[in-house]
Amino acid sequence: MSTQNWHADRLTYLDPSGIRKVFDLAKDLKNPINLSIGQPDFQVPEAIRQKAVESIQNHFNGYTVTQGIDSARNALKVREGIQNTPERELILTSGTSGGLVLALLATVNPGDEVIILDPWFALYPNMIRLAGGTPVPVCTYPDFDLPVNRIREKITTKTKAILLNSPGNPSGRVYPIDQIKALCELAKEKGILVISDEIYSAFTYEKEFVSPFRFNSDTLVVSGLGKSYGFTGWRVGFAHGPKDLIQQMIKLQQFIYVCTPTPAQHAIPTALDCDITPLIETYKAKRDYISDRLQVAFPHQKPEGAFYLFLPVPIGWTGTSFVAEAIRRELLIIPGNVFGEKDTHFRVSYAASQETLEKGSRILLEIAKLPPPV
Repeated sequence: MSTQNWHADRLTYLDPSGIRKVFDLAKDLKNPINLSIGQPDFQVPEAIRQKAVESIQNHFNGYTVTQGIDSARNALKVREGIQNTPERELILTSGTSGGLVLALLATVNPGDEVIILDPWFALYPNMIRLAGGTPVPVCTYPDFDLPVNRIREKITTKTKAILLNSPGNPSGRVYPIDQIKALCELAKEKGILVISDEIYSAFTYEKEFVSPFRFNSDTLVVSGLGKSYGFTGWRVGFAHGPKDLIQQMIKLQQFIYVCTPTPAQHAIPTALDCDITPLIETYKAKRDYISDRLQVAFPHQKPEGAFYLFLPVPIGWTGTSFVAEAIRRELLIIPGNVFGEKDTHFRVSYAASQETLEKGSRILLEIAKLPPPV
C-alpha cells in the first residue's frame, strides 16, 4: 500500500517553497555568498538576551495564557497606539507567519477569495489555500504601487479580504499615504476585511510608514518583533484587530500553537525599550551601497523599506536562468517567480555583512555582462 494514500487532499493545493528549491540547488556549495535569506545579520541586543535568560532562570518556562502575558501585550498596545481602544484586542502569536495563519483560518471560508498583490510574500498563496480560500492576484508591476483601481476590478461577491504588505517583501515598496487611504475607503465601501502584514514597519527609510489602521478601524494588523530585534527564531508575533475577530484567533491558537514561547514573551517589554535607530541607519547604508552599485546594470527604483532589492533581469534572461547562473558562481539569490506570476526579476537581501554585499554585487555585475542563455 502506498503511503501517499494517507496524504491529505489539501496538500495537493500547496506549492513547494521556491526559496527551499534554491537552497536545494545550493546544498553542495562549499562557501556560498548568501544574499537570499530574509534574516537580520545583527545580534540580539544584550539587554533583550539577558531578560530572556533571566526569565528562564526564574522558571518562566511553562505555558502562559493563550493570548500572551499582560505585561507583554500591554507594552505592545502602547506601542501600537491601541491602549485606550476597548473595541480592539491584541494576541501574541507564534511569529508573524503564525499570526497570518490564524487570521486566515479565522476569516476565510472554502470558496472565499483573498486579494494579494503581485509580487507577494512567498507564503501568502499557500496560506490562503490552506484555509480553503482562493488567492486572487493583482499585478503591481512595474512600479509596485498600490493599484486601487485594479483591486476594485478584481472584487467579486466572493471577496473576503485584501492582504497587504508594506514595507513589501520582495519589493521594498512603502505604500504612499494617499493610496493606503483610497484602499481603506474601497474596503469599507465593499465590506471587505483589510489584513495588513507590517513585519517590516521598523525598516523604513525616507518615507513614513502608514498603517491602514489609521484610516480603517476594522483593519486586522499582523506583525512581529523578530526582524526588528534579530530574534527571528524566538517566534514572537502579534496581531490586533476588532475584538470579536481576535477572540476567534485566540480560540484557534489554543488548538494550534498554544502560546508564544514563554521566555520570549517576558523579553518583549525590554525589547520595546531598546533604541534600534542605529541598526535601521546601518540598513539604510547597506541599501544605499548595493542599490547604487547595481543601478546601472539593473535599473530599479530604490526601495523605501524592508531589506530587499527586487531587480529586473537583463534582456534575454529569465529570473530562473539568471539565478541558476548566480548559483553556479556560488551566489544565492531568489528568482522572482517565487513571489508571483512573472519570471522577470530576482530578489537580493541586503541583510548581510559589507563583505558579502561587495562579493555578491561584484558577481551580479559580472553576470549582467554575459550574453543571455540560448
